[in-house]
Amino acid sequence: MRRALDLAERGRGWVEPNPLVGAVVVRDGQIVGEGHHERFGGPHAEPNAIAAAGDACRGATLYVTLEPCTHHGKTPPCVPAVVAAGFARVVAAMIDPDPRTQGRGLEQLRAAGLDVEVGLLEADAQRLNAPFVKLTKRGLPFVAAKWAMSLDGKTATRIGDSRWISSEPSRELVHTLRGQMDAILIGVGTALADDPLLTARPPGPRTPARIVADEQARLPLYSQLLQTSAEAPLIIATTEAAPPERRAALAAKGAEILVLPMQRGGVSLRALMAELGRRRMTNVLLEGGGELCAAALAAGIVDKLLVFIAPRLIGGREARTPVEGDGAATMAQAINARDWTVRRIGDDALIEAWL
Repeated sequence: MRRALDLAERGRGWVEPNPLVGAVVVRDGQIVGEGHHERFGGPHAEPNAIAAAGDACRGATLYVTLEPCTHHGKTPPCVPAVVAAGFARVVAAMIDPDPRTQGRGLEQLRAAGLDVEVGLLEADAQRLNAPFVKLTKRGLPFVAAKWAMSLDGKTATRIGDSRWISSEPSRELVHTLRGQMDAILIGVGTALADDPLLTARPPGPRTPARIVADEQARLPLYSQLLQTSAEAPLIIATTEAAPPERRAALAAKGAEILVLPMQRGGVSLRALMAELGRRRMTNVLLEGGGELCAAALAAGIVDKLLVFIAPRLIGGREARTPVEGDGAATMAQAINARDWTVRRIGDDALIEAWL
């Protein structure tokens, strides 16, 4: 099953809004075939593993990270293929949360005479497919907030210089992450201060939409984001408070103008996430700045933090920090991570914390 989970990970960025799925065929204690869902619209993991194993499927065990599906989509359902292959046993890590399957696949396999088990490494499978589960159950994308900071918690110097806090390997990893996303979100303050491109370099499996939360439609017409709107989608999430002529000017430059309700003096991030969910966007990378991160945390839309910590000190009471806003008044009001890990990336430490 761990091998199946590793295989499933290979589909990240290629298969969304479908789930990441891996499958391994085992016969007489030996792996005789394996496969994963490789890209959206292509064969699922189970038929790929069956094709690799061939006749060795008969009497074998199929380990799969997600319950085999029972519904027609871009491809036929997987349960009939599993039954026809002649497996004796199926071990699934988790039940498919999609209501079109949701336990029916396992029931049909049992009815066909197969021995079925579910729950092996379920927590790992749930974490692997947390974005798919959230989109399926709640209709909302999974949001990871990313920032790079110094040891003393600064994201830029007092005059706004931030290039570069993190090491080159960290920046390369961020570009890899961008290429797996459906959207990258920043606030207009970051757009004004940094004039970013927000593209994946080199390109990844996805071309993420670049979204600027800009309640007054202040994004400059000469910004890199607008200059590259033909190369990657650009969405300006704004409000009725933005002057109509500014909205029209941004649209004329190639941006999609998305008018949303206002919340706490800015764009309603909950309304924005609901719209992205309607568009079947699965993964959103929140890249700041501090006010937007604070608003996102207050709105409860952030699922995970990716914090790059560089071994340097910046100082300065006016220097920017990753989460600003009003902040917690007491330690009892602080947001606690449910789980976290740390690993070294170049000269930096990367903390991944689940909220």
